[in-house]
Amino acid sequence: MKQFVIGIMASCLVLAGNAQVKATDKAIISLPNLQNCDKCKDQIEFFISKTEGVTSIVVDLKRKIAKVSWLTDRTNKEYIKTAIANLGFDADDIEAEEYAYKRLPVCCKKPVEPQKTPPAPAPSKN
Repeated sequence: MKQFVIGIMASCLVLAGNAQVKATDKAIISLPNLQNCDKCKDQIEFFISKTEGVTSIVVDLKRKIAKVSWLTDRTNKEYIKTAIANLGFDADDIEAEEYAYKRLPVCCKKPVEPQKTPPAPAPSKN
């Protein structure tokens, strides 16, 4: 009888443990306008890690990507990309939100290329 009770208790523990397993998913998100700046990296990692359902995020500055894991019943890849875009960074096919991009520190913005002015026309000899 003791073995039967112990067997039932063990079965309940196994079933309870399996009930807690949540479905997760992973993705690599391209961040094309990410600059080699720790502020950018820290900002993305901090805010996206606070997004509901995100279990981990690691930003790689050199490769300009973010490796993200999330619970599938709470969020999805598109929502995470939109959250990154709302911080002011491009995320795969979603462009950065313009107002958020303008508010980024200068070091986090794309370098502005100076505009080339066409050479002045040479004075004519008339």
